Amino acid sequence: MNALKLSVAALAASVAFAGAAIARDQIQIAGSSTVLPYASIVAEAFGENTDFGTPVVESGGSGAGRKKLCEGVGENTIDIANSSSRISKSDIELCKTNGVTDIQEVRIGYDGIVFASDISGPEYAFTPSDWHNALAAKVLKDGQLVDNPYKAWNEIRADLPAQPILAFIPGTKHGTREVFDVKVIEAGCEENGTLEALVAAAGGDKDAGKKGCMALRTDGTSVDIDGDYTETLARVDANKNGIGVFGLSFYQNNTDKLRVATMGGVMPSVETIAKGEYPVSRPLYFYVKNAHLDVIPGLQEYVEFFVSDEMAGPDGPLAAYGLVSDPELAATQAAVKARTPMAPLN
Repeated sequence: MNALKLSVAALAASVAFAGAAIARDQIQIAGSSTVLPYASIVAEAFGENTDFGTPVVESGGSGAGRKKLCEGVGENTIDIANSSSRISKSDIELCKTNGVTDIQEVRIGYDGIVFASDISGPEYAFTPSDWHNALAAKVLKDGQLVDNPYKAWNEIRADLPAQPILAFIPGTKHGTREVFDVKVIEAGCEENGTLEALVAAAGGDKDAGKKGCMALRTDGTSVDIDGDYTETLARVDANKNGIGVFGLSFYQNNTDKLRVATMGGVMPSVETIAKGEYPVSRPLYFYVKNAHLDVIPGLQEYVEFFVSDEMAGPDGPLAAYGLVSDPELAATQAAVKARTPMAPLN
């Protein structure tokens, strides 16, 4: 009965939308601050080179964008959610609850997460272990789990600069934070042996151990940034000892202000990400509400335009801005043309 009610509600919303949506002739997009500049480039070019209106692109974070996508079907809901992390099962369940049952997952390419400090400061060569030791609430020291005692980077590793630890990291609503947590903090926790110690302290409970890895110190050393990368840059500019977490493309457009660190001995670049050498990289996505494709003018055309060779290919403007072109772009183009909905998550 519940399933029947849901499908009837979704159908009613879709029918009502089909009759009323002509009131809106601009595509509405929200989500990731990392994807924002790429989507803005595409939106501007789309408006200039087609007969459709220029899409409205807003930020707010990956999680917030996916939540807005899942609010329902209709002209008062967005058409596309940009995301620098993959949609979650809870997002999909929220979508289903609100009648959004047919979603396309469009991978636009790849980006790297970089660690950058003031241009006039020292050079850093990090590992994930260094970052876990710097920011975790509990660390392994002399074989014992202790409250984090470290105040400077050279206390963690003697060959790191003698600079106070101060990190500006993305807030929890950002897709970048999800990747940072997994590929830096969790990976570092395992790398330096803290995960094993936490699991042992929890009586063998692996989930409790991982949760312990993710607990960060609250003494002001680790600062969440809820705004976009421009806010992080402003914090680094005002705190010369600070190190910010950025997307590669943002760093590449601010090399006059920032000095980037290596991670695991690899310098972040389009080339090292394309080759799979840089350890902290991630795919970038946007999610399309298929129920809007034949109702919002230009929506299908915009999606195809975004992933075209001219825009998202290795010689296109998105690559020039820092996007690492997807080697499987042709498959994405075919899926977009066919309006292929995403498969269930594993």
